[in-house]
Amino acid sequence: MNSPVLLNLGYGNLVVASRVVAIVSPQSAPMKRLRDEASSRGKLVDATQGRRTRSIVVTDSDHVILSAINPDTIAARLRLDGAEEGE
Repeated sequence: MNSPVLLNLGYGNLVVASRVVAIVSPQSAPMKRLRDEASSRGKLVDATQGRRTRSIVVTDSDHVILSAINPDTIAARLRLDGAEEGE
């Protein structure tokens, strides 16, 4: 059985890469609403380690994960992990 590919969200926090639906910037009003709604539903995971939120990761289980890593960096890590998986 193959083990799942994990995506590093920074500071030792990992998520299963195949479960990621979107990686977005937290600046816009809709993303702030998404964050607030996830918090009220108990589906918000804060993986910032006390640092400023730079990206929001949305999973297929409707969890919203806050990360202190830039969206471009996380996306690059996701692409690299996907390339290794295909080899």
